[in-house]
Amino acid sequence: MISRLLVANRGEIARRVFRTCRERGITTVAVHSDADARALHTREADIAVRLPGATAADTYLRADLIVEAALAAGADAVHPGYGFLSENAAFAQAVIDAGLTWVGPSPDAIDAMGSKIASKKLMAAAGVPVLPELDPATVTEADLPVLVKASAGGGGRGMRVVHTLADLPEQVEAARAEAAAAFGDPTVFCEPYLATGRHIEVQVMADTHGTIWALGERECSIQRRHQKVVEEAPSPMVDPAMRERLHAAATAAAAAIAYRGAGTVEFLAADDGSFHFLEMNTRLQVEHPVTELVTGLDLVALQLDIAEGAPLPPTPPATYGHAIEVRLYAEDPAHTWRPQTGPLHTFTLPTTTEFGAPAPTPVGSFGESAAITGTVPAVSPKLQGHGAVVVRVDSGFAGGDTVTPHYDAMLAKVITWAPTRAQAARALAAALAQARIHGLVTNRDLLVNVLRHPAFLAGRINTAFFEQHGLDMLARPLADDDAQRLSAYAAALAASAAERANATVVTGLPGGWRNVASAPQTRAYQAPAGRIDVGYRRTRDGVQIEGEPELVVGEVTATRVELGRGNVRHAFAVAAYPDVVCVDSVLGAVSLRPVERFPAAEVQVPSGSLLAPLPGAVIRVAVAEGDQVSAGQPLLWLEAMKMQHQITAPTGGTVTHLPVAVGRQVEVGAVLAVVTPADPEAHP
Repeated sequence: MISRLLVANRGEIARRVFRTCRERGITTVAVHSDADARALHTREADIAVRLPGATAADTYLRADLIVEAALAAGADAVHPGYGFLSENAAFAQAVIDAGLTWVGPSPDAIDAMGSKIASKKLMAAAGVPVLPELDPATVTEADLPVLVKASAGGGGRGMRVVHTLADLPEQVEAARAEAAAAFGDPTVFCEPYLATGRHIEVQVMADTHGTIWALGERECSIQRRHQKVVEEAPSPMVDPAMRERLHAAATAAAAAIAYRGAGTVEFLAADDGSFHFLEMNTRLQVEHPVTELVTGLDLVALQLDIAEGAPLPPTPPATYGHAIEVRLYAEDPAHTWRPQTGPLHTFTLPTTTEFGAPAPTPVGSFGESAAITGTVPAVSPKLQGHGAVVVRVDSGFAGGDTVTPHYDAMLAKVITWAPTRAQAARALAAALAQARIHGLVTNRDLLVNVLRHPAFLAGRINTAFFEQHGLDMLARPLADDDAQRLSAYAAALAASAAERANATVVTGLPGGWRNVASAPQTRAYQAPAGRIDVGYRRTRDGVQIEGEPELVVGEVTATRVELGRGNVRHAFAVAAYPDVVCVDSVLGAVSLRPVERFPAAEVQVPSGSLLAPLPGAVIRVAVAEGDQVSAGQPLLWLEAMKMQHQITAPTGGTVTHLPVAVGRQVEVGAVLAVVTPADPEAHP
């Protein structure tokens, strides 16, 4: 029996495992880097062990340090979570060799699926359909387009889509470099690229007594940079016949490697219902909550049971209703998905539960049709426990935390369960829209736009969703230009109210009071749509906004402002921080940067300078000082938050200054290179 468990991970997955451990009476042990010394998972654990350093390579990827930490803390078991060392066979073996219980599949099973090249051959031998493997050196025009993939990869790392033979060598080299940095293995291969395929996966659970469960399928087709953004169960494209074939293939895959524990078999499906094996993730998936909510199972609890040798029941439970999960990232989709770092001032979402509480248990049955497809039953069942909709949040952050550049940019997973897919999508969009997220740009508005998009609601989704429906439209703010102006008015009035509340002299008079008419008070804000100048004056009839004669100003406090047109009023919640003012309303959340009346002198940088758009590490430099470059030519690559970011030349010219080298850490705004145009007048 496991009594003290170390989670070899961080953030929300560590907290998720701790939640089940607390219910089981198992003592929890966290490991943490110096950057995570005050992280939520560190604070919540019963015991925390420091791993000196800040980067993943120095801490969470050090198998030796984690085994030492487990022994030092008196742990008798290790759960790897996902990512980091979760699919590292050598780490699993080291845990076992140390006399600890490994909560996961055997090292042999991990090793068998660790190489995508070897695993595809193994699956083909087991009768699982696979896409042909292509040697990059022998790819022809007829094979295009192809997808370059890292053999040891996952999570979109080391993947490149290639449409022309001329681009293939450069993309293969880039994929090899990324694979070597991420996984320590530069091996890559190619396979046919299906631009509009659908990513379907099957959750399997297997014990040590020969029982293998296939727990329904999940669809994860909406992706950015080959990384999942929206996941759901069941898939809107899968009918009972296809589900049976998917389950058979996934079960055969698990049986072929004598699998045990939780795993996921991933497939790429075509519109005709055919599918091919992609890979098997020998761990718990990020998107496991959707399976938990439609089955009522605690997958972490099952992992612990299997690690302790307990058998699974002969058959898995039925599934009910529909669950959808989105990954809420600190990133800017409108600007090449740029990760965001810095303080997270406020972070609240309307939730039913955190990390658990499976779906409501139906009294009676939805019937096969409703249980599998999410169609509305003729008579709605009575539900025990929660209401007809569940909103679950799994997060590794809270208000007051700081998002650093060292790790993944995911703030939380937000998941809903409802009797039907349409209800689940509506509830999830509403929960995200009502969230208060202050301090960082996130993909929240993008997620809401996706969940409300007619194509999504109709189930017409695939891996090219963003390209087909326009990322610029999907990433547009929920708050339109008028809503942003109203939010700026509210911010200005709230700031004036705060000043009056803090006044120490002439406290009986309102701010801006004059015994004769005078110029209006003014404030300026930088909004997503551009600069907004606000002028307002106090009259006998109340506050009047310049240029808005029909706008009625109601209640005004330092944190709440009412504005109306005609008989319709909206309330705006205002939160002011040193560098940003955040305004929340039903019209959409707006972040405003106050424009200083007397701005400090800007630091001058040489003309043609390329500045770091985010903090990160330089992982590759493709040019040297004195090189001639063309517009758009890659100069160097930064790595931050598990993503690579290419820095290109803004114009043709000469690289006259290159102050960075591979391995150097840079901050936002640091000069990375200077390109002097061949024709200075063409690029002032």
